[in-house]
Amino acid sequence: MLDGKCVFCRIIKGEIPSAKVYEDEKMCVFKDLEPKAKVHLLAVPKTHFKLLSEVGGSEAEILSYMLTKIPQIAADNGCTNGYRLIINQGDDAGQTVFHLHIHILGGEKLSDF
Repeated sequence: MLDGKCVFCRIIKGEIPSAKVYEDEKMCVFKDLEPKAKVHLLAVPKTHFKLLSEVGGSEAEILSYMLTKIPQIAADNGCTNGYRLIINQGDDAGQTVFHLHIHILGGEKLSDF
């Protein structure tokens, strides 16, 4: 189920333009508007849930599916020598859109934290 007020749900529905690099029935991947690396993509499930603490059976299946698709999507977008995945959870972690999403960063040597 999508949330009509959520920016990522609106991107999924096509109400807000984005630079999509991959889409199927379960997920959408698009370029981040404020990239933190040469390649910075956002992998977003087409089901709206905010946090990992909300993950149940169907959400876990979607996340598992996404994690199996990300390696090829990353490679297809220039992350052939490695990439970093980040899932921010809550305000203190810097989550600004409360629709669970996975940051895919790469395309260059990334600095340590």
